[in-house]
Amino acid sequence: MIAPVRLEVHRVDRRTAARCGTFHTPHGPVETPAFMPVGTQGTVKGVTVEQLRATGAQIILANTYHLTLRPGEDVVADLGGLHAFSGWTGPILTDSGGFQLFSLAENVKVTEEGATFRSHIDGRSLALSPERAIAIQEALGSDVAMVLDHVVPLPAPSDLVEDAMQRTLRWAHRSRQAARRADQALFGIVQGGLDPALRVECARALVELDFHGYAIGGLSVGETVLDRHAVLEATLPELPTDRPRYLMGVGTPADLLQAIGRGVDLFDCVMPTRNGRNAMAFTDAGVLRLRNLSLSRDARPLESGCPCPACQHSRGYLRHLFTAREMLGPILLSIHNLTYYQRLLSEARQAIAADEFEGFRARKLESWRTLGGEPQAWVP
Repeated sequence: MIAPVRLEVHRVDRRTAARCGTFHTPHGPVETPAFMPVGTQGTVKGVTVEQLRATGAQIILANTYHLTLRPGEDVVADLGGLHAFSGWTGPILTDSGGFQLFSLAENVKVTEEGATFRSHIDGRSLALSPERAIAIQEALGSDVAMVLDHVVPLPAPSDLVEDAMQRTLRWAHRSRQAARRADQALFGIVQGGLDPALRVECARALVELDFHGYAIGGLSVGETVLDRHAVLEATLPELPTDRPRYLMGVGTPADLLQAIGRGVDLFDCVMPTRNGRNAMAFTDAGVLRLRNLSLSRDARPLESGCPCPACQHSRGYLRHLFTAREMLGPILLSIHNLTYYQRLLSEARQAIAADEFEGFRARKLESWRTLGGEPQAWVP
């Protein structure tokens, strides 16, 4: 498979499986490990392209299902493709719509042919087959397209998990055959629930199909953190060392560092912006909840030394924006959280390059556990 993308691994940490490198794409390089802000509908909610760049973001994610419903992939294509349409000139990865089989389960019917959705917008029917998912992503013009996979909630009966995994493999083969764009990479997605044997079987079968990169999907859907770690430890050694490894939809800052230590290169999650819109700010001392009355007269920034625009204001002012329901509050906290995630990944890359990732991870986890004013539920 001729590669429109290439992963250059610079160093593997000597005490862990963490690695840093450069992911070369048609729209520029991405230093890995990297976090992709989620721009489901062609925009990261409440954040302009210029503001997004200023956070340190290198690559963003958009969603096939949502963009084909509105405005339609043909509209995006007529307006120059997703890069020109959104104004984001860097790399873009598009999800296939597989996660919506889980998140919109009440409105979807899955058959061997594909998935049929009842639109959450107007109720009309949308058929999404592996071939259709590829065609939409090719019209959108993303740098990386994802195969259509079958995501089920966890925990789930073993026969249901195996059935979804085997269907994912059949759909991956069909997606591979349908792909036509030479300038668009295609990633396979490993499924198999919490069963290490199914994960290994799926990974090995996908590697035989020779994708440009490999994702671990079907996590962050109800499993425990320890279960997730076990899945990663079973799956990652089966994936090629010269291809990107992408953990889909995960997660907290602690989740990211734990996965990096096991060999993951790419991440996406709505948490920085969703939490920001709900008055929650990530810091090195844990999460700050800006609606807390105790912050009403707090003159300190969210985090000393943070270059984001939110940290040019006091905690008291930011709290006021939320209590007054001013739209600036969610915007500023979204930008802060995105900046925090990008700073964290940049520091992780530096630690890996210096063979110090294990100590870096331990210090971060300890600071999140002990320095915050309240217990941090997201820290294992």
